Amino acid sequence: MAKFILIGSGLAGGLLAAYLGRRGYDVDLYERRADPREGNIIGGRSINLALSTRGIHALEQLGIADEVLQHAIPMRGRMIHDKPGNLHFAPYDVDPNKHINSIGRAALNTAVIEAAQRYPNVRVHFSHRCTDVDLDSGTAELVDSSVEAGVSPADPVRQVIEVSADTIIGVDGAFSAVRQSMHKKLADFEYDESYLAHGYKELTIPPALDGSWRMEKEALHIWPRKSFMMIALPNPDGSFTCTLFWEFEGPRSFASTKTDDDVRRFFDEEFPDAVPLMPALLEDFKNNPTGSLVTIRCAPWYHKDKVALVGDAAHAVVPFYGQGMNAAFEDCVVLDECLAEFPDNRERAFAEYFARRKENADALADLAVENFIEMRDKTASRTFRAKKKLDHALEAALPGIYLPLYTMVTFTRIPYAEAAQRARRQDSIIYTGLTLISAIIVALLIHFIA
Repeated sequence: MAKFILIGSGLAGGLLAAYLGRRGYDVDLYERRADPREGNIIGGRSINLALSTRGIHALEQLGIADEVLQHAIPMRGRMIHDKPGNLHFAPYDVDPNKHINSIGRAALNTAVIEAAQRYPNVRVHFSHRCTDVDLDSGTAELVDSSVEAGVSPADPVRQVIEVSADTIIGVDGAFSAVRQSMHKKLADFEYDESYLAHGYKELTIPPALDGSWRMEKEALHIWPRKSFMMIALPNPDGSFTCTLFWEFEGPRSFASTKTDDDVRRFFDEEFPDAVPLMPALLEDFKNNPTGSLVTIRCAPWYHKDKVALVGDAAHAVVPFYGQGMNAAFEDCVVLDECLAEFPDNRERAFAEYFARRKENADALADLAVENFIEMRDKTASRTFRAKKKLDHALEAALPGIYLPLYTMVTFTRIPYAEAAQRARRQDSIIYTGLTLISAIIVALLIHFIA
């Protein structure tokens, strides 16, 4: 059996290691961070995830979905907070049993790593940072960062090792070292990255004194404010992890909000119902980093039978559809299927995986940016809420025929590109029909008035 080296033991890295281990491959998984099971989770960096149908399906194939969902909280819809503090609940689907699941990154990361380690042919190495990949020989250069951390500036000796395998897979996130090596060394490698003008900062709503949730727990909370927004996802301990998405620059922005008074004034004006629930607001705002939001597209995702990319390393997207992790898990499923179809030709398997996923990853990237506009602006609109109700009415009246875009993306495994195309066709038919009905009504009114 071939040997695989995986770079990155985040969510998709751990899951892919389990898939490859189940198929009998020899797997070494290297991760630059320390073991997350020892509490090595950095705060302020997207600790919440929204697990939905695609991700659950990937976990089910390994028999760990039920175990993972024990740590999750169902979110049945969006709870919209307007500026005066009024609440409007919008269910995600006409079926009340369909919901997304708020889950902490640490719990999910632990579950997939432990699933991988159930296979004796899978080994996990933490505190090893990849610095370079030789694409043709399948060799990765790694620095033992546990040793590097103790190196004195006066004696900068690093523990550098080289490891080789039949194939190296980069599952090392949006700023992938494996992808960077491909970008530098492959003349035909296409690469594009685009950043939003907005950044994000994580904040916290702690639990009540009795450990309960201080807002509706089975909802994704949104404070839409047209050009920016704040969201909050529930945690099992009764807290909510909040994320402010706000412009980096401008008259009201991260750049212009420096003092405690500036921060307090901004939140009092924009999120007055949230401020009393956030006793550590000023500390969180000052101490948590301001993250950037990037979309990355590249091609191809593989080089011969030696190197491949999975998850954010291949197609990082902004988080506004809650699909980044779900899409990465779906990559693992598709790659596993392709390796099964072409067990003696990994290059063919990688080419097929790329062909099946590239169009869908690009479609998701577009959908995610569009959903940012929807969440921060349109969710506060009565017209938007009416359109959602119409979507649900049509879905109930035409089961299996009419499916809202959000339902297709979140609650089915319909390929992202197909879902986007189908939604455009449905919208065209609906708007044409509504225009025709309106024209008939106007004509009848004119006739009777005349």
